[in-house]
Amino acid sequence: MDSSTTTPTTFTPPADLATTLGELRSSGWLSRSVAEEIAINLETKIAAGEAISAGVQGFEETVLPQLETAILAGHDVILLGERGQAKTRLIRSLVELLDEWLPIVAGSEINDDPYNPVSAYAKTQVSEHGDATPISWIHRSDRYGEKLATPDTTIADLIGEVDPIKVAEGRYLSDELTIHYGLVPRVNRGIFAINELPDLAERIQVGLLNVLEERDIQIRGHRIRLPLDIVLVATANPEDYTNRGRIITPLKDRFGAQIRTHYPREISTEIDIVRSEAKLARTELPVIVPWFIEEVIAGASHLARRSPMLNQRSGVSVRLTIANYESVVANALRRSLRLHEDMVVPRISDLSAALASTQGKIEVEALDEGREQDVISQLFGAATLLVFRENVAIPESGEIVEAFEGEVIAHTGDDLPAGDYLELLAQVPALEPPTRRIAGDAAGPAEMASALEFLLEGMHLTKRLNKDASGARALYRSRG
Repeated sequence: MDSSTTTPTTFTPPADLATTLGELRSSGWLSRSVAEEIAINLETKIAAGEAISAGVQGFEETVLPQLETAILAGHDVILLGERGQAKTRLIRSLVELLDEWLPIVAGSEINDDPYNPVSAYAKTQVSEHGDATPISWIHRSDRYGEKLATPDTTIADLIGEVDPIKVAEGRYLSDELTIHYGLVPRVNRGIFAINELPDLAERIQVGLLNVLEERDIQIRGHRIRLPLDIVLVATANPEDYTNRGRIITPLKDRFGAQIRTHYPREISTEIDIVRSEAKLARTELPVIVPWFIEEVIAGASHLARRSPMLNQRSGVSVRLTIANYESVVANALRRSLRLHEDMVVPRISDLSAALASTQGKIEVEALDEGREQDVISQLFGAATLLVFRENVAIPESGEIVEAFEGEVIAHTGDDLPAGDYLELLAQVPALEPPTRRIAGDAAGPAEMASALEFLLEGMHLTKRLNKDASGARALYRSRG
């Protein structure tokens, strides 16, 4: 995710919208619950063949159908999954199912329905002004609230607190207008999301349940009825969610649908996600990432999710694949700039740059502590071997092995120019045809260099050549 600071988008409502309660009634606008609103809008999307979440890939046949069913049924939803499974992005995409504009009593802090106000302020406005009650309109982006559950989250954060400034102005503590509303009431008539729900302290869970189920708030002995209209969605790690004592049963029971998310099941899907999410280093040089580099990077993540050497309870996020992709391309860019080459093409030797971006995103099991680099190297080696075996045929392998028995030695590394690889192709003609098949007929020198290095690594992994490695540099020679 991009952590850079951005200016919030400001939306201006159309000029022809009602400005008073009387105009709103005359316009024929009808009030409906949030659950009904998003269900009706989802029906329209489904009928039009549109995806509920265009920005999330890999869930088309699994998670999304379950989510659509839950929304049509009017259920609150909890998404269970390990880190990096697009749970938060999926939840945020639900905002698009809300109506673009919603009328509220002007000045209301909790988005009061003009037809059915619930706060003391809005009730007073409607009672005093009747059809002349001012109406304002809020954009759907303002009807979404989100909180990361942490042990220090308080009732004041979620529900509200007595505002000492309002008390100092002369209001009584028993006056509802002394309350400063928290996150949940402020997204009344909208969607509220809690990330990592089990991390919420039990007493806070009880307070949240009160406002969502019992429809009342108790703040410092001050009790008010507040029938909020909110669709609740939450995320949790399956291990935390299923452990007894991490979430109170009544709150758990509130969710009508429990949906299990997952990592991309196909390498091609993970590659598509990486292509759309990766933020590559800015450069004027053209960047070409060979197909085998993409498959090796994505394949290493898939192998990591099944590796007994890694702690699977914490998961292996897609963010790992994205970070590795960015690191490998950045390392190739560094070479191109240093050697004054006119194109950026990553090679197998550039995978060494992924060690740093991988170490912080995986957890090695206790028996393998201190061997992080070895474990990562094994993952990339296994991924390279799989990609090579599944995609590369070398009818010329006998000629290549024979050539290396004639004292040919191949040097590779992330600091060598593409010209050095072309010299090797000229020295060993049998290498050119398979390298060309890997790189493609239109490949330039940098792409041929990358393909040749992949070919040499594949021949080493399939035990046809020996390899002596030191960091990102390697020497390939005969096994004899």
